[in-house]
Amino acid sequence: MAPAPFSGDSREVDPGACFDWLRQGWAMFMVNPGVWIGSTVLLLIMLMAISIVPLFGQIAAHLLVPLFGAGMFKLCRRIHEGEEPEIADLFAGFRQRAGELVMVGVFFAMGIFGIAFMAFMLVSGGLIGGGITGKVAGFGIAMGGVMLAGLVVMVLSVPVIMATWFAPVLVFFHKMRPLDAMKASFAAGAKNFLPMAIFGTFLVVALFFAMLPVGMGLLLLLPVASGAVYASYRDIFVGS
Repeated sequence: MAPAPFSGDSREVDPGACFDWLRQGWAMFMVNPGVWIGSTVLLLIMLMAISIVPLFGQIAAHLLVPLFGAGMFKLCRRIHEGEEPEIADLFAGFRQRAGELVMVGVFFAMGIFGIAFMAFMLVSGGLIGGGITGKVAGFGIAMGGVMLAGLVVMVLSVPVIMATWFAPVLVFFHKMRPLDAMKASFAAGAKNFLPMAIFGTFLVVALFFAMLPVGMGLLLLLPVASGAVYASYRDIFVGS
């Protein structure tokens, strides 16, 4: 009998599990740092080259992120199974499940650009209202628009990130449909909100410091973060 398809069921983990994920991410990086750094350099060069094109390049970059993410997870799985990783694994998502992974990118781009548009409208409305009202009161209205826009971005970005966080790995490894994978990813994030919040906060802080030396810290952060996300997927999803 054929095995039952992967259901996307997830389990709740302890908040401290995020630190074990990071430890595993570091351990995966140390197995073959040369391949990881080479893959990361290639990834960053391609994303920067694509993003140079105004607007369309940025949209394309968002669409391709899940495909490159699948490639990074392929590297993680090779290391986890004791195989030799290759830089060519970075393009595994272009060879398998490419259409479904692009659809995850489409939903991600729609969410991000939709949130950005709403924030732009709120900021513009605040500035216009402030200009019409006058100096003191107008400044308060303008600042209120900016603060409201920031709040909207923060609140609405969370469900978008939750829905797309695990979606590429579920599509790529388990052949789940994009919407089903996003639902499973959101459910897993909601079930483990505290450990994922701690994990996400650490990654944001690490990203800040990684960008300080002309972004050179990304050569370490992206591989370790990829390994940590892979470890969290293995920990959270039942039967992964």
